[in-house]
Order: sequence, then C-alpha cells, then structure tokens
Amino acid sequence: MLRVAVIGAGRIGKIHASAVASHPQADLVAVCDPIGTAAEDLAALHGAKAYKDADDLFADPDVDAVIIGSPTPLHAPQVLGATRAGKAVLVEKPVASDVESARALEAELETFEHPPVMVGFQRRYDPSIRRAKELADAGELGTIEQVTIVSRDSAPPPASYIAVSGGIFKDMTIHDFDEARFFIGDIVEVSAFGQNVLPELAETGDFDAAVVVLRGKNGAVASITNNRRCVTGYDQRLEVHGSTGSAIMDNWRPTTLSVNTKDASGTQQPYLDFFLERYADAYRNELTAFIDAINNGTEVTPTVADGVAALVVAQAAGESAHSGRTVRLDG
Repeated sequence: MLRVAVIGAGRIGKIHASAVASHPQADLVAVCDPIGTAAEDLAALHGAKAYKDADDLFADPDVDAVIIGSPTPLHAPQVLGATRAGKAVLVEKPVASDVESARALEAELETFEHPPVMVGFQRRYDPSIRRAKELADAGELGTIEQVTIVSRDSAPPPASYIAVSGGIFKDMTIHDFDEARFFIGDIVEVSAFGQNVLPELAETGDFDAAVVVLRGKNGAVASITNNRRCVTGYDQRLEVHGSTGSAIMDNWRPTTLSVNTKDASGTQQPYLDFFLERYADAYRNELTAFIDAINNGTEVTPTVADGVAALVVAQAAGESAHSGRTVRLDG
C-alpha cells in the first residue's frame, strides 16, 4: 500500500485526496496546507495527519509519495524538497511559474538520484483521448494533419484565483497545449489571440477567452479555442484529423437520452458542469499510472520535460497574444 500525502487542501487538493483515499493501492496518510484549518479539516475526513509546513511533511518517514496541489509559485521548490527527501512526486500543472524556473528545476533534478516525478496533465489518461492516441499511433488515421481542441469552462473562477494562477495560458490552456503535443509532437510556431468578454474579470489584467494556433515540427497544425465561461456546461471536444481517417470526441452529458416533442426534436441534457465529473476516470487512471511507476518501475508520463515544453508554449502564447505577432520556438 503506497502511503500518499497531499499538499494543498483547496479544490484540486480535495480532488486528489478523494482519489487517493478511494484507490485500492494507496492510503492517504497526510494533508498539508498553511491556511487556517484547511489541512486539519480535509485530513479529518480521511483519518490522515495534518501539517502546516511542507518541510515537516517531507521529513515524515510514513510518507512514500506526495501529490502537490499548492499555488503555482510553490511547485518547483516543493518538488525539490520532496524528491530530496526520497518521496515520489505527482505535481499539478504548471510545473513552475515561468520557463526559466521550470528549466532550472529540470536541470536540478538531473543532478541527483530521486524517485519518479510526474506532471499532472490528466487528460492523457482520459479513456477517449487515450483511445484517439492509440489509433493515431497505430496508423489508423494516417498522417495526422490537423487537431482541433475546444475547452470552455462552465463558469469563470473568482478574480482572486486568476490573480495567482499565472494567467489563462499557463493555468487553463496549458492542458490543451500538452494535449496538442500529445498528438502532433514538438511545437515550432505559436499564434494566439486573446479576448476579454467577461466584464467581471476585466480588472484582472488577463484574457478570459482565447484562440491559439500551433504548428508542429512535422507540419501538423492544432487549433485551440478557450473560454472561461460556457452557459451550456463544461465544453470539451477533440478532433484528430489524419490522411486516412479522423477521431472525434464529443461532450459528455449525464445521459445519452434524446427527447422529441412538438416544440423541439433531438433535445439533450446540458454538458457536464464541472471538470471533476468529466475527467473523473482520467484522475483515477493518472493516479494508477503514478502508483505503477513507483511500485513497478514503469515509465513516468507526462514528465517534467513535458511540463517544461507545455510551459514554453504557454509563455509564447502570452507573448503572441499581447504583441499580435506569431512566435517561433525553433530558434
């Protein structure tokens, strides 16, 4: 049984804590959060220990692995603190606040032997996305030419969250950047167009919607559409188009029921409302892959290098959106 601790008792920390507590191969043994009684409250739900200070957690011999869901500026130093203490790590995105810090983390990790470090791009473990990747890798779709990703949140986060999130490209679109890289490989060109459509977020100084076009090294192109608000629910769609076929992932709804009446035909329920509902399987599969990497020595993916690459694209997207210019990444 892998003894796991979670750092961060906010929304994502609660998701990970629940996933660990319900996993047959894991035991949630500790929660760490410096704010108020957050750690104590979440720990009490699962019979775990509570910590205020991450360094105290790293020193706990009863902890084998750490899931880091703290604010972004703490990710890199906590990854180093955990690995130097011999703990395996699953760290939420982005792996660091900026590219320079992410590259420094990657370089530092290469200087010493440490347990596995995995980056939390959970979409790679979504059954639909993973099946599309398997088809692409098997050549069933031919040469991949275009990837289209739509990712819209059902409702925007509070302005206080956006202030510490790193901005839409590092906080939200970064999942799409990793998903695009999953299918078309290294990105060499980024064109981004930012939008401000929500008056309540105007004072954050960040975009709340965006369209990004990425060109891959092998010529494939990915287009990404984001919005922090979608009144129809959590909008998650994917199309992978190749020379001999395509794979299409549509939105999920609570049921597949379609209703016909005198006023409307083909009426369906709204999309799922929250990312946890939509990607519940992905979070479980991600945790299983993390545990397997620790217990069986299987390959970790996504890696810190994947986290750095996605952050490079996110930083380039911000530069492109603000400057109005296409940004090249291949030197």
